Order: sequence, then C-alpha cells, then structure tokens
Amino acid sequence: MGSGILGLLVLIADIWAIVNIVQSNESTGTKVIWIVVVLVLPVIGFVVWYFAGPKSAG
Repeated sequence: MGSGILGLLVLIADIWAIVNIVQSNESTGTKVIWIVVVLVLPVIGFVVWYFAGPKSAG
C-alpha cells in the first residue's frame, strides 16, 4: 500500500511539473526536452526540473 501512495505522489508531482513546463515562456524545443526528462526519469527528472527547469509564466 505504501508504494502505491508513493507512486501516486510521484505521478501528481510529474503532472504538476509538466503543466508548469507547458505554461512557461521557454521555446517549444526546451519545453519538449524538459517534458521528456520528467517522463523518462520521473523522480530525478522532477527534482532537477524543480531546481533548474523553466517555471510557469506569472
């Protein structure tokens, strides 16, 4: 049960990251690269995006 909750939290965090990436002012190419990183490496990709990736506009 604990791993299911952890998986759900990772999924929610990744969806939140992808939404923020899409809403950012970065170029389409940069957005695609960040989305691929978050999807291929869900936990590490999210952490790297959180500290270094594009943030949503506004």
